[in-house]
Amino acid sequence: MPQTIQPALAALPQTMHPRNPGMALDMAWIRAARANRSAIERRCATLPGRRSVKGAHQAAWLLRAVSMIDLTTLSGDDTPGRVARLCAKARQPVRADLLGALGVEGLTTGAVCVYHEMIAPALAALDGSGIPVAAVSTGFPAGLSPFATRLAEIEASVAAGAREIDIVISRRHVLLGDWQALYDEVAAFRAACGPAHLKTILATGELGTLQNVARASLVCMMAGADFIKTSTGKEPVNATLPVGLTMVRAIRAYHGVTGHRVGFKPAGGISRARDALVWLALIKEELGDAWLTPELFRFGASSLLGDIERQIEHHVTGAYSAAWRHPVG
Repeated sequence: MPQTIQPALAALPQTMHPRNPGMALDMAWIRAARANRSAIERRCATLPGRRSVKGAHQAAWLLRAVSMIDLTTLSGDDTPGRVARLCAKARQPVRADLLGALGVEGLTTGAVCVYHEMIAPALAALDGSGIPVAAVSTGFPAGLSPFATRLAEIEASVAAGAREIDIVISRRHVLLGDWQALYDEVAAFRAACGPAHLKTILATGELGTLQNVARASLVCMMAGADFIKTSTGKEPVNATLPVGLTMVRAIRAYHGVTGHRVGFKPAGGISRARDALVWLALIKEELGDAWLTPELFRFGASSLLGDIERQIEHHVTGAYSAAWRHPVG
């Protein structure tokens, strides 16, 4: 295997790291959290030009990105057949001839993410692959179902076999500054998850300010979140670099105080391979190589995979193919 490609698979198969156990709500820390928008935006503006990778190095980074994708379908017209096709793509995300040309074997996506009703067909299609099924829950995407119903949704999805649960928080707790309510909610969701990993969706496009994003990130981690995630993908504004930088710096601060690593998942609007490279550069520079694994970083995406495969084909053959030649699901 070429040396430049091998690092893309360094995190596969996934290994377990100690889960974030959470901590007591620290209101002094929450109140002290700040986010300087102008400084954050200046920092983000430098990212696209700071790490320009080409050729085999770019291919290696893109293959690593593939291993971190939560391949997702969250449509009202989802069917078992559509989910089965998506799972087949998760098992073989890049054409075998392209991977063979690069000397790469065993590449899969990080997970497949579906609604509760599609857990069973996803599990059947992924049997023996080791790819986890993630389910969205708690009244996704609005999060306005009765609290007992939201807890029951989590418990039902875990019982059905989901190994990861993507929950949505009640945005009103953030907008009202009711941090105790947010903490209690997320802690209850974590308890309902049991052994399944909890990914908390902040819906950052609806939180108003970056300071709210920073504070909500800290509260969710204190409550025991295994991942914090930007968006449902259904808001008008989804994953942006300023939001991402704010969240990963909260993760870095939390790790510095507690020693516990929390994962990060940008989702919504990330559809181009070059955008994935910028996000990976952000993670490498702000959190370090330890986070560049499927255990601690995921993309919430579907169309992103098609563009990455197209770029890999260009690297191997020297020619671009039409986007329709790389369907996802």
